[in-house]
Amino acid sequence: MPIPELIGLDSQHGTIRIPPEFGVPLTDRVRRIIDTEPFRRLAKITQVGLVSLVYPAARHTRFEHSLGVYRLALLLLKRLNHVPDFTRRVSQHDAERFIVTALLHDVGHYPFCHLIEDIKIEGLLHHEALAAASIGHSIEQSIEQSELAELLRKDWNVEPQEVIDLLNGKTKTSVDRLLATMLSGPIDIDKMDYLYRDSLHAGVPYGRHLDQDRLIGSLCLNASGDGLAITEKGKTAAELMIFARYVMFTEVYWHHAVRSATAMLQRLFSELYLAGKIEFSQYVRFSEDEAIRFFLEASQGTPMEKLAQGLFGARRAIYKRVAQFSILEQPEMYRQLAGKPYRQLCEQADQYCANVAASPQSIQPLSVLIDAPPVEKEVEIKIDVYYPKSDRYMPLENISPVVRAMAKEQFDDYAKRVRIFAHPDVAPSLRLRHVSGGFAEQ
Repeated sequence: MPIPELIGLDSQHGTIRIPPEFGVPLTDRVRRIIDTEPFRRLAKITQVGLVSLVYPAARHTRFEHSLGVYRLALLLLKRLNHVPDFTRRVSQHDAERFIVTALLHDVGHYPFCHLIEDIKIEGLLHHEALAAASIGHSIEQSIEQSELAELLRKDWNVEPQEVIDLLNGKTKTSVDRLLATMLSGPIDIDKMDYLYRDSLHAGVPYGRHLDQDRLIGSLCLNASGDGLAITEKGKTAAELMIFARYVMFTEVYWHHAVRSATAMLQRLFSELYLAGKIEFSQYVRFSEDEAIRFFLEASQGTPMEKLAQGLFGARRAIYKRVAQFSILEQPEMYRQLAGKPYRQLCEQADQYCANVAASPQSIQPLSVLIDAPPVEKEVEIKIDVYYPKSDRYMPLENISPVVRAMAKEQFDDYAKRVRIFAHPDVAPSLRLRHVSGGFAEQ
């Protein structure tokens, strides 16, 4: 396919550098996209948000990640151009639509959006809907002449709706399903980049064990042609990616101190929103620094101030872990709290504070927080392995003990724990002595 970006991948002419020493080809039409206001805003939003409170160097941005995903999109297309069934099915237009969607896949993100979405406040738009608005599809379902929409039509001959549908997984054809899976599926370019990049910046080895070259080099089409499979040579690389994701959750994304900060910000946002102090349409336009200033100012003089100051004030005061439950540690308590609606968890924490406040041991409201896995579970890994010599496909979990264990056991139960956190001033006296019984009774 004579696609300028694929040609640039080999020529190394006009590239931008991103860690770790990757050259990302920038054609004129790509430059015009990344210079737009919606894309430039991603340079002011960190990829992993509050993780930097525990891993200080994890300050990389969604701008960097988007360029990394775009680069992997080109490498994947380069590989699949050698797969005859792919080139028969996927036109140059389809390939260019995939490239520009990969570049724009995070354009709807706003500060701390994933943790805010997890608490499911009614009426708040998901980042995919905000991406649609940025690309050219307004909330009122009418096409606007946004800068991105004009660039898509003029430079790429792509309608904004084609990108939006691919981002939202609205697939009408087998080619649409294939492209959507390449972007977000069991093994996709988004995971390949963020696992590696998050691990690199956090300073941990887990996500950097990915063998991206081997994995991409082994990708092919599944038997129905509407998704990806791997050849037998990619089996180990696929296992490494799946295991890397598990370890990154246990050691980074769901590290107890990261989750304490997450619980604090979720409660802070929730309380400010319910108090009418957050205008969501304004918040989604904030940079991360602007959001932090807003939290500090809006919470002044309220019970939420200790949450904002603990996270973003001059002296860090992250809530301390008081108790922890998993499928292995006090499984009955785990099952009572895991997957419960967020407001129910808030009510239980508030009731506990009230009960303790009524006793000789005083405790202020919002001094205890419950952090539990959200209702949605992680998607199981389902991808086939292709054996060319016998021309047959087999599910990876059938031939891999590593994947089989993760497919049969619930990922969330082992990677994500229920935790009770308390303000540093009261945590020592509350630790285990009250919580394990107190919450069990409510």
